[in-house]
Amino acid sequence: MGSEKGKAAASTSAVSEKVRTRLEELDDLEEGSQRELLNLTQQDYMNRIEELNQSLKDAWASDQKVKALKIVIQVRTRIFSMCVDNRSVLSDHFSPENVNDTAKETCLNWFFKIASIRELIPRFYVEAAILNCNKFLSKIGISECLPRLTCMIRGIGDPLVSVYARAYLCRVGMEVAPHLKESLNKNFFDFLLTFKQIHGDTVQNQLVVQGVEIPLYLTLYSPAIDWILQCIAYHAPEVLLTEMMERCKKLGNNALLLNSVMSAFRAEFIATRSMDFIGMIKECDESGFPKHLLFRSLGLNLALADPPESDRLQILNEAWKVITKLKNPQDYINCAEVWVEYTCRHFTKREVNTVLADVIKHMTPDRAFEDAYPQLHSIIQKVITYFHDFSVLFSVEKFLPFLDMFQKENIRVEVCKCIMEAFIKHQQEPTKDPVILNALLHVCKTMHDSVNALTLEDEKRMLSVLINGFIKMVSFGRDFEQQLSFYVETRSMFCNLEPVLVQLIHSVNKLTMETRRVMKGNHSRKTAAFVRACVAFCFITIPSLTGIFTRLNLYLHSGQVALANQCLSQADAFFRAAVSLVPEVPKMINVDGKMRPSESFLLEFLCNLFSTLLIVPDHPEQGVLFLVRGLLNVIQDYTWEDNSDDKIRIYTSVLHLLSAMSQETYLYHVDKVDSNDSLYGGDSKFLAENNKLCETVITQILEHLKALGKDETLKRQSILALSFFNSILAHGDLRNNKLNQLSVNLWNLAQRHGCADTRTMVKTLEYIKKRSKQPEMSHLSELALRLPLQTRT
Repeated sequence: MGSEKGKAAASTSAVSEKVRTRLEELDDLEEGSQRELLNLTQQDYMNRIEELNQSLKDAWASDQKVKALKIVIQVRTRIFSMCVDNRSVLSDHFSPENVNDTAKETCLNWFFKIASIRELIPRFYVEAAILNCNKFLSKIGISECLPRLTCMIRGIGDPLVSVYARAYLCRVGMEVAPHLKESLNKNFFDFLLTFKQIHGDTVQNQLVVQGVEIPLYLTLYSPAIDWILQCIAYHAPEVLLTEMMERCKKLGNNALLLNSVMSAFRAEFIATRSMDFIGMIKECDESGFPKHLLFRSLGLNLALADPPESDRLQILNEAWKVITKLKNPQDYINCAEVWVEYTCRHFTKREVNTVLADVIKHMTPDRAFEDAYPQLHSIIQKVITYFHDFSVLFSVEKFLPFLDMFQKENIRVEVCKCIMEAFIKHQQEPTKDPVILNALLHVCKTMHDSVNALTLEDEKRMLSVLINGFIKMVSFGRDFEQQLSFYVETRSMFCNLEPVLVQLIHSVNKLTMETRRVMKGNHSRKTAAFVRACVAFCFITIPSLTGIFTRLNLYLHSGQVALANQCLSQADAFFRAAVSLVPEVPKMINVDGKMRPSESFLLEFLCNLFSTLLIVPDHPEQGVLFLVRGLLNVIQDYTWEDNSDDKIRIYTSVLHLLSAMSQETYLYHVDKVDSNDSLYGGDSKFLAENNKLCETVITQILEHLKALGKDETLKRQSILALSFFNSILAHGDLRNNKLNQLSVNLWNLAQRHGCADTRTMVKTLEYIKKRSKQPEMSHLSELALRLPLQTRT
């Protein structure tokens, strides 16, 4: 980088000052730049390089080209822009004939300036950086420069500096001329010729002075050699790769090269020659590049491609003999992690169990496993990837002891989640295998016990989904009692996760209905007692839930199941519990993280409840329609929103229910359950009670309609009046004079203030006239005459 002197001088316009400044900058290049970077730490050096990079951009932008060249500059963009004038545009695939003389002259000027740099390494890197600019001068410029630059590197004495220069040249060559493979091969073969320098006295003495061990020093070569070999191996024919390997064989102490070959070449090429590579690994000097790293690189290839079947066991034995002798736990686990996949891929649970036992043996002393959780987690993932039969997996003796090494809770939970995800994904059939059940109950219990007050809702939801997936895959077939015992056990184990309790209630209800199906609805004394036990399970579990609508819906659902199984008193208990819970419904509830008004949800639930109450027989010790009366009292006492009409919609639904209850035969029944139509047989007292309730409900509706007589609520009044009219039309006996007159009044009220939708009114009247043509509906023709349509002026 240029000195500050240059910046001051650049502000003057005198030619002599400009010339003197350039000379000073060149002096700085020769004397100051290298000295400036001495005695820096690695981080300081990296920061300085980044500063120089920014200075490069600034210098170029401010036309300080000598300074820019000194830092290293890519000039192709500038020269390319010089080729473009107002009349033409140069395409990306141009030829030298398309380049104007000005651009060519500038380009040559750059190469001449570079040639004047005396130091070899700066001259090499600058020319390599702008290698692509040769396209402006000649079609064969790049193909001529690459061999020359390759030969130029031979003049670099330090083998480490030399190999990175070759790596950079290969990188540039692949970018600008990927078809010129010969220079790549030449770079690698030149490196092989100078490879012995690494073990020569000059390098060894330098390492002693710097206090660097040879194994650490050799690892510095790996990235550069890997890159060169990757460039060579890209789409290379098998013959070339074989030649490369043979040349490496001829070198002594070639562990470094061998590792790079295994990292760069195709996995299939390595796998088919696995025994050859093992032979070469054995011959390597342990004092240089560690053998366990070589076996790790081999294992990475064998995880991607299969070796010959006849060699597989011998390969594992040879590798594991080396791996198991490693004393350093981190070196050991880094190798073992890779070879576990090979073992799982090609061998049975016996070999996998042996490998897991060896890992436990190495990682347990001094709690070495605490520093190897990522690798241990990876091993578990590899095992469950290849063992989809969980009865086989959990029969691996050392699998669960292996899990015990995960003693950090969050890591242990993540591992358990991986196991459960694999089970849910791959378990095709329901299971009752005790080995699987005991192991997965332990895994699920571990996940459940991690839940505390700080656990996020998303995490709870995820854990619940996994545990529920397990519960749904457990089936004891026709052994229903064992199935219920399993649900009782899991309820006690997973009591902190509400979605799991909900799933258990649904599962027990399903079990109850399955029992009914098997018995074809005719329960024996034993199955009757069993279904009552199932019903009791649900009844005592539901109150432990926190979600109000979850409880309401489960009470309703479980009551329906109890009713279907002729458990009448238990069904009554569920429905009474649901009715008594309605007053506790809050005004706002949390739905998917957002607070929403609850009335629409309550309306939906009550409508479902009304549909069920039609077939629920009255309790012999209670009054007529005691559940309906109790529900009406709750609805009356509930505090409804002032601007809401849901209360009236509910009363209207109650009228629909009462209308259905007054029929001689109900619309639907539950098999082997006598509903009120059978119990009362159209008794006049029952019908009188029903009518009284109807009158009470109608009075409530009319009072609400009257309250909506204010200007701001006339629209609501009109809509509700028409809705009530339609309900009477559908469910009422309009031969009754009072009801007939009420319907006319509601029709007029809907139109009174001009708020009604005329089109709807017209269609409604047309429907009434159409219905009146049916013989049993002839009385509707008289009603139609009393329903005027209001005209708008």
